[in-house]
Amino acid sequence: MLLAILIPWLSFFINGKIIRGIVCLILQITIIGWIPAAIWALSSRNSSKMDKKLKQMEKKIIASNISNSKG
Repeated sequence: MLLAILIPWLSFFINGKIIRGIVCLILQITIIGWIPAAIWALSSRNSSKMDKKLKQMEKKIIASNISNSKG
């Protein structure tokens, strides 16, 4: 989370979002743009975490349904 606040563009690069990282870097070059860039990086990070959790839950539900239908 600290990385997303201090170096927002690097947070995007680490997550594999190169184009967004470049746009964020351009936005971050200005002092005024740093705050929106940091907020954008934090929200993107949180969204990415939520997507991973939802996929894990979906897999568990599917696995549960398959095991219940066999039994």
